[in-house]
Amino acid sequence: MSTIDRKICLVGDFGVGKTSLIRRFVEGVFSDQYLSTVGVKISRKILKFKDDTRSELLNLKLMIWDLEGHTKFKGISPTYLKGAQGAIIVADVTRMETIEHIVHHINLFLSINPKGVIITALNKSDLVDQEKLEQLKQMLEKKTAQEDQV
Repeated sequence: MSTIDRKICLVGDFGVGKTSLIRRFVEGVFSDQYLSTVGVKISRKILKFKDDTRSELLNLKLMIWDLEGHTKFKGISPTYLKGAQGAIIVADVTRMETIEHIVHHINLFLSINPKGVIITALNKSDLVDQEKLEQLKQMLEKKTAQEDQV
């Protein structure tokens, strides 16, 4: 069985839920208690899937880097981003400033990993109504298009 290794970074402001998303994905556990990440925490998750082009099972080993979001540590963040194949940029829909910082996080990641893949996650969507969520999505699409991001 072949193994594919990938480094993925979760990036975003403090308190947006990066650690909670990782714990839910890796450990299957959710806690609404705030745990502030200092520096970086690395988790590992192995997924098995079938590669139809080769008719074999593959292991996808994800090394998931949870980067703390406090601004005083912005100087060390680029070092942690180096070598990542992808990033999940996380924002909190109840805190507009975290959404406004998405483009900065995208630009920072792509300046270090120009071929990287980015997913944007608008977290805590259960705390706002559907209409507000739709407005935020449209605003984000417009803002990233203006910045020439995909």
